[in-house]
Amino acid sequence: MNPERPAEHPAQRPRGHSEEPSEEHPGERGERGTPIGRRVLLGTLGLGALGVAAAPTLQRGLESLLAGAADKDPTGLTGLLPNGGGFRYYSVASSVPRKSARTYRLTVDGLVDRPTAYTLADLRALPQTRLVRDVQCVTGWRVPDTPFEGVRLSRLLDAAGVRPIAKAVRFTCFDGTYTESLTLDQARRADVLVALRMQDKDLAHAHGGPVRLYVAPMYFYKSAKWLSGITVTEDVRPGYWEERGYDVDAWVGRSNGRDDEPTS
Repeated sequence: MNPERPAEHPAQRPRGHSEEPSEEHPGERGERGTPIGRRVLLGTLGLGALGVAAAPTLQRGLESLLAGAADKDPTGLTGLLPNGGGFRYYSVASSVPRKSARTYRLTVDGLVDRPTAYTLADLRALPQTRLVRDVQCVTGWRVPDTPFEGVRLSRLLDAAGVRPIAKAVRFTCFDGTYTESLTLDQARRADVLVALRMQDKDLAHAHGGPVRLYVAPMYFYKSAKWLSGITVTEDVRPGYWEERGYDVDAWVGRSNGRDDEPTS
């Protein structure tokens, strides 16, 4: 991976919600994963090489395999491997509970007139927007033409009735660790979604499902996985990675010392 600028020393940097902004460890009860064995790791490395030339069906299977291996790997080694879908897995939490359509809730609160809690069914019932953009990681990798589909964040903000004093939005995640933020103007862009689908499939747990944030024009660490809370605030509150040196305004190609092609 290319180093971030600014960047932590690798030994100090958490396995991160930086891009794919967090990989989970499985379990409704929050149990910690067990280390993967040497044979599994070597086999995964071999499959990673094979996936470079694999057919799309095999690539999708490889992505699933790597996600499962990462579930059971607290060492973080599997997070360094690219998978068939082009994504890499990182984590900032030791475990992440799984949420189903029955248990999932997304709250919208803070400086609003009508605080609201949405079920997954509520979100699915709202008008959906589909975007196809490149995904750009601040570490350098890029996944072209990735479809995301969901509800425009601006629609949820309008429904809640944002108060005039508000200037920003803070996002929290049900991994219990990761946070993100946008200015209110950024949050109201038409290419910022509360996403329910990715690559034309319902969001899997490994990709932040059932609901994640998607901020198309910014580096992927802004697209927080496992979204659980949207809080309207008076000022921008730096998120998890911004507190560790990343840019708050993370426009692709115009931040973090990088000159990548824009994604939106």
